[in-house]
Parts: sequence; C-alpha cells; structure tokens
Amino acid sequence: MTALLLIIVGVIILGIGYITYGTWLDKQWGLDPSRETPAITQEDGVDYVAAPRAVLMGHHFSSIAGAGPINGPIQASVFGWLPVFLWCVIGGIFFGGVHDFGSLYASIRHGGKSVGEVIGDSMGKRAKKLFTIFGLLVLTLVNASFVNVVVGTIFTPKEAITSTIVTDPTGNQTTAMISFLFILLAILYGFLTNKVGMKTGPATILCVAGIIGAIAVGMNVGIAIDRTPFIVIIGFYIAIATMIPVWIMLQPRDYLSSFLLYSMMGVAVIGVIFSTLAGTTEFQLPMFTGWTSKVGPLFPALFITVACGAISGFHSLVSTGTSSKQLDNESNAKPVGYGAMLIESALGIISLIAVGMVYNKYMAGEFTSPTAAFAGGIALMFGGETSAIYKTTYSLLTLAASVFALTSLDTGTRLGRLMVSELFLREGEASYKDATGIRSILANPLFGTAFMVLIGCTLGGLSLTQIWSLFGAANQLLAAIALMAVAAWLGDIGKNNKMFYFPMAFMLVATLTSLIMTIVGKLRGLVEGTLDGPMWGHYFQLVFAFAMVILAITLVIEGVGKVRNRLSKEEAVENPESA
Repeated sequence: MTALLLIIVGVIILGIGYITYGTWLDKQWGLDPSRETPAITQEDGVDYVAAPRAVLMGHHFSSIAGAGPINGPIQASVFGWLPVFLWCVIGGIFFGGVHDFGSLYASIRHGGKSVGEVIGDSMGKRAKKLFTIFGLLVLTLVNASFVNVVVGTIFTPKEAITSTIVTDPTGNQTTAMISFLFILLAILYGFLTNKVGMKTGPATILCVAGIIGAIAVGMNVGIAIDRTPFIVIIGFYIAIATMIPVWIMLQPRDYLSSFLLYSMMGVAVIGVIFSTLAGTTEFQLPMFTGWTSKVGPLFPALFITVACGAISGFHSLVSTGTSSKQLDNESNAKPVGYGAMLIESALGIISLIAVGMVYNKYMAGEFTSPTAAFAGGIALMFGGETSAIYKTTYSLLTLAASVFALTSLDTGTRLGRLMVSELFLREGEASYKDATGIRSILANPLFGTAFMVLIGCTLGGLSLTQIWSLFGAANQLLAAIALMAVAAWLGDIGKNNKMFYFPMAFMLVATLTSLIMTIVGKLRGLVEGTLDGPMWGHYFQLVFAFAMVILAITLVIEGVGKVRNRLSKEEAVENPESA
C-alpha cells in the first residue's frame, strides 16, 4: 500500500504545483504568446527549427531525463523513502521547475542563446567565459558517463561473440538491434513530417507502430559487437547527429523516445496497482534509515545524489541550448520548461518505488547497476523472476533506459558544439564565418563536435568509477550558477526574481560543501595512503573539485558585485542628494 500511496500523493502534489506555482511564475515573468520566438525569427534549418509542442516536449523530456531520474533516487534510497520522496516533490516544484522554466525563458529572450550569454548580459564578459568553460567541463562528464551507460547496455563480451547477427539474443544484443532500428525510424519520421508534409498525428502512429515492430524484431534477432568497436560506432553516430539539422535526427528521435518513457512510467504505475491489489510483492524500503549512509551524510549527499529527480544543472544547458531554439510559441514554455521537470520528478518517485520492491537484493549487491534494480523492481510486480513476463518486462525497461541515455548523449554533444563556438566568438560575430585567425577554426562546428566526441568517447571507454562521483556535485553546482544567472538578469529587466534566492543559496551551499568534503577527503587519503583504485582517478577528482570551487566562488563574487552596483545606482537615482 505504501508504494501506491506514494504514486497517488506524489502525482497530486506535482499536479497542484504545476497548476498553481507554474502559472504564477508565468504571470510574474510575463510570457507573451504574441511575441515571435527565436525559432521563428532566426530559423536556419539546422539548429533553429520550430517544432510542434508535442514534438518539442518529447525532445526536451527525453534529453533531460537520460539515466538521471533513475540512478539518482535509487542511489539515494539508502536514506529511506521519505527523504527522497520529499526532495523529489519539493525540489521539483520549487527548485528544478523554477530552474528549468527560468532558463528557457531567459534563453528565448536572448535569441535562443546559452546560459553563458545570459550571464554575459547580466554579469559581464569574464563571467560568461568562466561559466562557458565550467559548462563544458560538466558536459564532458555527462557525455563520458552516458557513453559508458549506453555501451554497457548494448555490447557483447568478445569471448561470447560467434556471429554479428544472432538469434535467441541476450538482453544487450536485443537492445543493440532495437537501438539501430530506432535511429532509422527517427530519420523516417523527420523525412515524412518535414519533406513529405505528413501531419504529426499520422506520422506518429506510423512510427510508433514501427517501434513495436522493431521491438518484436529485436526480441528475436540481435547484434553482437564488442565494447571498443561499439564506442567507435557511437562516436561516429553522435558526430553525425550533432552536425545535421535537428529535424533529421534530434527532434524525431527524442520525440519517439518519449513514447518509450511514457510507456515505461505507465507500466510502472500499472505494476504498482496490480501488485498492491494482488499482494504479490512487498515494498521493502524503510521510511528513514538515518542521517548518514554509504553515500555520506544526508546533507549534502541527498541533494547531490538525487539530481535530475529534483533539480539538475544539465537541464539549463538543454533548455538554453536546444529547446529554446525549437520553441514555436512562448505559451509552450511552461509545459516544456516547468511541466517536463515535474514529470521527471514523478519518474524519480517511480524509481524509488521500483528499488523498494527489490531493496534487500539491491543492498546485497545482487544488481549490477541502479538501472538493473529499476528494471528488476518493476518487472517483479508482474511475475516471478523465472516467468516470461518478468524477462520481457525487464528487457524492455533496460532498453528504455539505454535509449534515454543515448538521447541525452546526442543532445549533450550538440550543446558542447554550440558552447565551444560561443566561447571563441566575439560580440557581434554570428558564426565562425565572421571570426578571424585561429578563432575561425576553434569556433567552427566541426572543431567543437570533434572535441566533444573524442573526449567523451575516450573517457567513456575508461572506468568511470572515479569520474562519476564528481558528476553529481558538478551538475548541481551548475544548477546553482544557472539560478544565479537568471535571477541577475530578471533583476536587471525589473522582473520578480525573489523565487530564485533560496534555491540558489541552498544549492550553492550544498554543492560547495560536497566539493570541499571531497577535497579534504582526498588530501587526507593521499597523505595517509588509504586510497584504493587507480591513483590518477583520485588526483583527477582532487584537481577537478578544486577547480570547480574556484570557478563557483569567482562567479558568485562577480554576481554579488553586479547586484551591489545595480542597487547602488538605483539608490542614487532615488536619492540624488546622497549620491
């Protein structure tokens, strides 16, 4: 009954938050449906391409979701279900929703530019450069992590390969086949809707039927390729997907992927209802386990670990890097920016319930990853581990998680390409063609794409145990800085920005605390010689954490100085005698 109550209460609260707080934010910032968006005014057929609301919602949701709202809440479940549930709900409504919606709004009012441009407008050129560098560092971790996740769900160990095309495939071989077929379906959808003129509805029905067919094929015929060749294939794929127009791959792939995600959530809800009424499974997760756990003390660990289920800095990069360039009307900013975040919070709650069904096995280490625990927990609601329905459900849920990681990888690489170009362009230069000298090369989309692909795939091919632990803090620090950037800009244009103050301060304190704890722990371990694993990983963590602390403090100082200067000017205008 606990699982069913969590679903019902969570959905009700998130729904109320969308209707009330989301609408209030919309009115406070003054979104204007009659105002043309950058997708219309700057349409270029490559990055700036207006998309119907349903299609953009699919792209945005699939991109921000990835594996985050599955991995984060499951890893944080060691604190019990109550802390994670409360943070998903409260964080989604008052932190993540404000962050995502505000970032999207700021970007569409800056010509679809990134958070770095928003910072440049409100805090100066130096702050813009620092943020862009910081954002690229975070994207590097994101891409490396998702390369590792994707490859882990599709490769076949070399010693187990007898043929590239196999019958009676394993789960990874099934996922590999369906993933390739999914790419072809995305291209077909883009061609039908953009070149043939087919409407969204008929094209969707046709391609969703194609997805069902692809799943049927993949369950019977798979692809067996070793890890390293798959990394190379993924590298070529994301390089091409990043450079071609969004309507060919990014929009349709993410839109079609969203149906897998919606279906996955629907299956989970049905499973909770069925298992509750039939009494077939037991919710094993305690309400609260204590203030400390294997991931650290509840503060700051909970607020770093849950990540995408409540707030994630990566979302601001998606909102300002791709979604703002495809928004066809400002009236759609609320459902895309605020609504998608709340759906992701709901997915976080579902992930919490899933691990609760297999919590004892999860804590005993019987699952190789949070994704496996998620698939196992939901599949168990429908039947025993030896049943056909369990195996089928488990395979499909693993496929869905792999697809979402790949969509985030596509988007992350495109975001990196755009941010590299912005980093080397000067004011007034629209593209690399306007730049001169070495900057014309560094700002070229080919350079940015190659840079992101090579680093992401190289790091993704290594063990990410050492690197992944930094991603949470880096991601949440990015969220705090994005909140600060939008708040500073809203203040400059005279809009209400007070809803940003507490989320911004809280996330800054939480992430800086986490990073300082990492630095102190690594230094102590190096001095005492108690660190395990490859030493390069520990040095990497130490240097990266220290660099992020310095960047964050510098940006905060820049922001505070900007606000103080503005307040001083306002006071001088109001009290000219004291000036």
